[in-house]
Amino acid sequence: MKVRINAGILNDTRAQVGIGTLIIFIAMVLIAAVAASVLIQTSGILQQQAQSTGKQATQEVSSNLIVKNIEGVRAKNNATDIAGNVSLLKIRVGLNVGSSPVDLNQLIVTISDGANTNDLLYADNDRIYGSPMSNFSSSGNALDNLEALIENTQATPGHNARYFFTVQKIRDEDMSFTQANPIMNTGDLAIIYVSTVSDGDLSFTTIGDVSTAGNQKDSNLDIGPRTDVTIVLTPESGATTMATFLTPSSYGTKEAIQLYP
Repeated sequence: MKVRINAGILNDTRAQVGIGTLIIFIAMVLIAAVAASVLIQTSGILQQQAQSTGKQATQEVSSNLIVKNIEGVRAKNNATDIAGNVSLLKIRVGLNVGSSPVDLNQLIVTISDGANTNDLLYADNDRIYGSPMSNFSSSGNALDNLEALIENTQATPGHNARYFFTVQKIRDEDMSFTQANPIMNTGDLAIIYVSTVSDGDLSFTTIGDVSTAGNQKDSNLDIGPRTDVTIVLTPESGATTMATFLTPSSYGTKEAIQLYP
C-alpha cells in the first residue's frame, strides 16, 4: 500500500496590526529623520570650517611682502660734513605674485641694530597708543609725514622715530593707495621710511629731502659701519618677511648707501 504525501509551501500571511505597531513605525521614522538632520547639520558645519580654513591657509601662503632693496641715508650739514651713522632707511617693498592685498596700516616693522629693537606701527594707526603719530596728516603728502616722523614727539608714547614708520607710494596703477588708506595690491611698489637717527647725530640740518634744522629725535638705534641689522615685516595676515644685512666697513663720503640686497 502506497502512502501519498502532499508537500507544499506554507504561506504565512499574518502581520502585526494595531496602534502599537503604528507607534513603533512612527518612532522609527522620527529617529531616522533626526539622525539625518544631525548628519546634514554636521556636514554643513564641517564644510564651512573647511572652507574657512582653506581660505585662511591660502591667504597665509600668498599674502606676503617682498623687500626689493634697502637704502640708507646719512644726515648732513653739507656735502663734506656728514653723519657717521645711517639716519634714515628707505625700504622698497612690493607684493608676491598672486598675493592678496596688504593693508600697511596693520603692518608691524621690527628693526634691530643688535643692541636695541624698535617695533614700529604705521603712522596713522591709533589702535595701540590711542592716537595717530604726532602731526601725521592723512590727507597730506608723504614728505610732510616723513618730516613729522623724524622731528616730532608726543607725550604718549614719545619720540615718533621710536614707535612709527611712514610710507610713500611709487607705483599705484589703480590709485587705491593713500596716506589714510595705504592698501597695496599686486604690482604696487612703495617705500617704507624708518628713522634710525642716533643720539650722536642730532645736530645735522638735513636728512635726505627733509630739512631738520637739528630738530631730529633720537630713534634709540645706532646703525654705524659694521652693524648687523635685522628687519622683520609682519603683516596682518600672511607670511612674515625678513631682511638681514651687515653694513659696510666704511661709509666713506656717500650720503646714500645701498644696504640690501
